[in-house]
Order: sequence, then structure tokens, then C-alpha cells
Amino acid sequence: MPRSKPNPNDSFYVEPRSGERFSLDVPRWCADGQKPLLINPQPGIGREDIDRGTRSLWRYRASLPVEIARPISLGEGCTPLVQKEWDDFRPFFKLEWFNPTCSFKDRGTTVMLSYVRQLGIDAVLEDSSGNGGASVAAYGAAGGMRVKILAPAYTSPAKVAQVRAYGAEVQLVEGPREESQREAIRQSSEIFYSSHNWQPFFLQGTKSVAYELWEDFNFTAPDNIIMPVGAGSNLLGCHIGFSELLAAGQIRKLPKLFAAQPLNCSPLDASFQAGVDTPVDRAVRTTIAEGTAIAHPLRLKEMIHALKDSGGQSIAVSEDEIITALRRLARLGLFVEPTSASVAAAFASLTARGVIAERESTVVLISGTGIKTASPIAELF
Repeated sequence: MPRSKPNPNDSFYVEPRSGERFSLDVPRWCADGQKPLLINPQPGIGREDIDRGTRSLWRYRASLPVEIARPISLGEGCTPLVQKEWDDFRPFFKLEWFNPTCSFKDRGTTVMLSYVRQLGIDAVLEDSSGNGGASVAAYGAAGGMRVKILAPAYTSPAKVAQVRAYGAEVQLVEGPREESQREAIRQSSEIFYSSHNWQPFFLQGTKSVAYELWEDFNFTAPDNIIMPVGAGSNLLGCHIGFSELLAAGQIRKLPKLFAAQPLNCSPLDASFQAGVDTPVDRAVRTTIAEGTAIAHPLRLKEMIHALKDSGGQSIAVSEDEIITALRRLARLGLFVEPTSASVAAAFASLTARGVIAERESTVVLISGTGIKTASPIAELF
């Protein structure tokens, strides 16, 4: 039988360290004391719950913790899954750049902004140096919301132009990437901070890729999924979605989740390799994979749990490996941003070490297009 409409009384925000609960009816982006929140585990859905007449990730709306009557949608999700030859392997490339603003961020943004608008929020603040800001600006425009984006002063003019084209206000902030977040938190008393790194409904959107892959693979789970990881919204979204499918009896086991990070900025890998779920010192340097250059991820503990629970692992790749993978992907017809090339580099390493077997079904998640980083790629080629 199809799942009944979500009951908001069954769902709530939870601060995972203390277990403290908060109502979903009150707009918030963090727990008291600026601690990150999650949403309590959901029961999952079956194939009969899919809205097959909807050609977007909203076909899985029954999996959400609340009913959203009027989603802000631009047709996100339902991205291609393309199989290619890679040595003796035939991995599946999930092309997330086919989302409306050319990155996977649209999955989280459509759900997050639809939810906060339903609560009466008509103006939002976001801090981002790239894809997140573009996504929030686009969906804010589509939803008739006022948007302000804080970005580092060094953000490329092309990325700032995309955000401004959607009508968002842009404030450039001097200093490192973290200073934009600090400034956003300072301004959060004046405008709702709808951050893709903080607001947990963003993860309710990114979990749709798990449901989509389940449908792509004829209602089974692939053996392995490799994805780029910075703040962890892809990793946590996949873990949340597949855990729901497991709880609903739709799959027999979780796919192994593999987190690819550039060695130059790899805090998750540092902690995972040390066998702990707390920060570990590792030098941070500039990386071409700027989309995952998050030195202090908010949900490190949860990311470590997701990797271990699925039987997967982290892997850090060098700048040379990323560039080599970028060139190789282009020769396959896949023009990707360097952040996504790190995933192909990780796949090459994992197969070479025998961690992933030839007979297994493996998804390489390509989060964004190379068109957005054309200038630095032009220098490489």
C-alpha cells in the first residue's frame, strides 16, 4: 500500500549529540548554541509511493518528513546514468550537472527553500563561493524570494555574475572561506540563514539521489558509490536515503559509500584513516578541487558513521591524480569540474588496489560540470 501523507508530529529536528528535539513548524537553521541539526530517521517508501507522473526528484515527495504543497521546482533530479569503459571495468557515471544550475546542489535547495517558504519565510541568506550560492539564488528567484549571498572576495567574477543574474544581492567578504560563514551567522538575526551546510532539509533533498539510483538499478542498490565530499551533503544524503530504503525493506543491504577528497584538503580522510570521528591535524593547502575544500566540516562525526555503517571508506587523491582523471574523463566525452574529477581519480585508485571488484556495480557521482570552471581547465589543457 502507498505510504500515507507525512505526519509532522512524527518528525522533528534533533541535535545528534544531546538528542534534544525541536519542532519542524518553527523556522531554524541550528540548535541552541549553534549546533548542527538533523531530522529524525524516516520510514522510507516503496515503489508504489513514487509519483510516476512527476519528472523530477519530487516524484519521491512521499519520503519527506512533511508534506510540501507547492514546491519550488525547476525540473531537478532524474539525471542521466551513463555506463563507460574504464580499463577492465564498466562504471556508471551519474551526471548531476544536468540539474538546472549545473550541480547536485539543486537537489537540496529545491526541498530546503520549498520548506522554508511554506513556513512564511520570504527572504534568505546563504554563504557560498560557488554552486551553492548559484542554486539558492536561482530557486529563490523561482520562488519569489529575496536572496542575499555572501561570498569570499576572491570568488571568480563568472560565478558572481551567475548569482547576480538571478537577481540576488551579493556581498563579497574579505578573508578565507570561513569568514563568509561567520559573517552570515552575524547577519542571521536580520534575515533567515538558509545555509546548504546547516539547514537539515537540504539533506532531505540530497537523499533523493539514493531513491533515484534505486529506481535506476531496477529497484535494487548498486554495490558501490563514489562521490566528492566536502561538507558531506552528498555522502549524508546517500546514507540517509539508502538507510530509509533498507528500513522499508526495499533493499537488502546498503551500498558501500566511498568519499573522495583532494589530499590538499582532506579532513574527513585524516580522521577516517586515524580511526576516530574527531578532527585530526593534516596540512591544508590550495587545491584545484575547490568544491570540496572544506577544512572544518560541521558533520564530521556523522560522515565517519556513514562510511563505516556502509562498509565504505575515504580516499584522498593528489592534484596530479585529479588532473590525470580530468583529462581521461574528457576523452570519454565527460567534461567535469575538477572536484568531480577527484571521484574518477579515487575510482582508479580503488580498482588498482582491489577494493572494488570488476563484477560489482559501481556508481561514480559527477557533481558538477567543467563549464563552470572553464578558465582553470583551459590552463591545464
